[in-house]
Amino acid sequence: MDVYRTLNAIPNIPDSVVTIGTFDGCHRGHQEIIKKVKSVAELKRAKSVLITFDPHPRHVLDSGAKLPLLMHIEKKLEILNSLHLDMVLVIPFDKEFSKIKAADFLTDIVVKIFHPSYFIVGYNHHFGFEREGSPQFLKNFAEKNGFSVDIIEPVSDETVNISSTHIRQLIKQGYVRRASFELGWVFGFNSNVIHGAGRGKSLGFPTANFIPEEKNQLIPASGVYCIRGRINGKNLYGMCNLGVRPTFGETDFVMEAHFIDQDLDNLYNKRITVEFLERIRDEKKFSNPQELIKQLNKDKEFCMRLMQKYK
Repeated sequence: MDVYRTLNAIPNIPDSVVTIGTFDGCHRGHQEIIKKVKSVAELKRAKSVLITFDPHPRHVLDSGAKLPLLMHIEKKLEILNSLHLDMVLVIPFDKEFSKIKAADFLTDIVVKIFHPSYFIVGYNHHFGFEREGSPQFLKNFAEKNGFSVDIIEPVSDETVNISSTHIRQLIKQGYVRRASFELGWVFGFNSNVIHGAGRGKSLGFPTANFIPEEKNQLIPASGVYCIRGRINGKNLYGMCNLGVRPTFGETDFVMEAHFIDQDLDNLYNKRITVEFLERIRDEKKFSNPQELIKQLNKDKEFCMRLMQKYK
């Protein structure tokens, strides 16, 4: 998969099948769109092309708190690569770009560079200034410019439409296992391991604190999770606590991981992917450290049983 971040670097494309979107999460609904792009492109012997944006348009257009993201741009590209697209264009999204009208975006960028004969987009995708570029707008544009458009309906599981919004809600509530099902991949994120206060080591459960690579990363609900860490191609299993460590009267939110049978000294200042397999309990204030240690041993035993499902 070729990735382009500037328009002038893209070679001449005589024919393509194109999709456009932010694709935050690259969830199962997004994957259906991408699979259709790939299959149509193969039939037409054209290039399969995905156009996305970085940063997320809402981070530029919305005032106030930033939308929590399901993934860093590099994670997005990793998943897109696994779906075997030919090309991805990552457009730097800023205020100036946001003022481009939908028709001008299609004419001056998409048609001019990619010469698409076929567009495939999701049922609720909008693009262009003030979100003018609806699916119906794209269909009308296509009729005037001689290419085809396919609008993909939502992927549903029973009565739930799979969407980035719904997946965010699940993760915020701690339902990471369900979120991973809707994503089509185990929810997690790349992190940097840092030194903490050493509290876990004094309890017999040494932990590594970690911070997400994506500064606007969506974080699961506070609590204790069974996790899988990935570092240099190696899988590490363990548990993590997201919260404020109330037993010790602390108030700062921390993310700390304990990997079973693993020397944490080798992890500091390293990049690690932390995947949240299942949430096992709420964060709780214990009457004393000894009660906490008893619970941590129970958590460890539970996680060791869960690990067998994921190995």
